[in-house]
Amino acid sequence: MYYVRNERNGKEIHDARLNLAIEYYLLNEILLDEPILLFYINDNAIIVGKNQNTYEEVNTDYVEKNDVTVVRRFSGGGAVYHDLGVLNFCFITKDDGDSFRNFKKFTSPVIEALHKMGVEGAELRGRNDLVINGQKFSGNAMYSKNGRMTAHGTLMFDSQIDAVVGALKPKKHKLESKGIKSIRSRVTNIKPFLDDDFQYMKTKEFREKLLLNIFDVEDVSAIKEYKLTEEDWEKIEAFAEKYTANWEWNYGESPKFDLERSERLSIGTVEAKLNVEKGTIADIRLYGDFFGMGELSDVEEKLKGIKYDAQSIREAFEQVDLKHYFGDVDVEELIQLLY
Repeated sequence: MYYVRNERNGKEIHDARLNLAIEYYLLNEILLDEPILLFYINDNAIIVGKNQNTYEEVNTDYVEKNDVTVVRRFSGGGAVYHDLGVLNFCFITKDDGDSFRNFKKFTSPVIEALHKMGVEGAELRGRNDLVINGQKFSGNAMYSKNGRMTAHGTLMFDSQIDAVVGALKPKKHKLESKGIKSIRSRVTNIKPFLDDDFQYMKTKEFREKLLLNIFDVEDVSAIKEYKLTEEDWEKIEAFAEKYTANWEWNYGESPKFDLERSERLSIGTVEAKLNVEKGTIADIRLYGDFFGMGELSDVEEKLKGIKYDAQSIREAFEQVDLKHYFGDVDVEELIQLLY
């Protein structure tokens, strides 16, 4: 097995958009005679499954205020939160016809390594979750293409649990879509369960310990590596530009959905009904008991066809005299209502 470091010019990458691009580049372009193992650690990010509605999975307010990157992956499954306390692993290999959906095959090396570090309660439970005493610390997914496959998962080593909850707790909309919804589970970090000898470790030290166990070597220098070239990096960046760093992929690929929201604002109650397709507002109706002048259809027309994100809504509102239509409204609370 080959190990790949997600480093460029000696610097480790923590951008989720690039790290997921590396993963799929290795899957699609790098054909080696043995399987590949990739580890990566991302800055704050939410990774949604291929078939999910991004808007239904993330807390959009939290994401914008805390600079959380949102990326859609190519595999199915639910949404997961990444930060510098989460280690992500990815095995890339031939699809031999027996390995796809065999999560035990790819998680066993991780579980065995954890057992050696004192985490005796670590086990695979259900289809694709790793748990400690019934609490989830790892979600796993798979993706297959052209006779090759990737099995990847998260390892919550020392993650900010409050951030996980905050980022993955969407607003209370009435939202109807055909996207695959995540199932929320009780989660835990790995670190509290490690033997005392390993309590010193940060995420990167934990990664090194896993590597030694998985490759059964005494020093990481003994591990066989494939090193990414500058040509590889150019292709990885091109892939990211097309997919993982592209709003059209991360949000626009969401299944179409209908959304209803009603809030008591400073001007009175405002209700919005939206239809969103391919990440853009296809139709919208605004109602309420506020005192305004003019036809709200003027405002609705400005909103139709724009990206369904806060900045696009803000820019649309700048094109109309909102006080004429809504009274002395706070623009930001109106944006909060819609998004």
